[in-house]
Amino acid sequence: MKTLHKASLPIIIAAAFLSPRFASAGADIVVDTPPPAPRVENVPHRDGYVWAPGYWEWTGHFYHWVSGSYLYERRGYHWVANHWEQTDGQWHYTQGHWQQLAAPYNARTP
Repeated sequence: MKTLHKASLPIIIAAAFLSPRFASAGADIVVDTPPPAPRVENVPHRDGYVWAPGYWEWTGHFYHWVSGSYLYERRGYHWVANHWEQTDGQWHYTQGHWQQLAAPYNARTP
């Protein structure tokens, strides 16, 4: 019985990474159905953190709301929230990510 469990563990792990949730990581998600309106999340300010707002996640069949969360602040960066954009009648998903702020203009730089 223990041999069966040890032998099936790699199969279970492989199946988890081949599931649609992991398979779509890094891939473009494009759907014809528009997402519902974003939910309003009123959250207090927390020093040292930024708020990553919730978003509608496409499951392959329907949208599922993912609640927002606090992220540790990164100096010199700002958080670009997960979002959907309509292009040519389809909805394209952009995963949330950190974006480096432009360097401030320095008049003394040659």
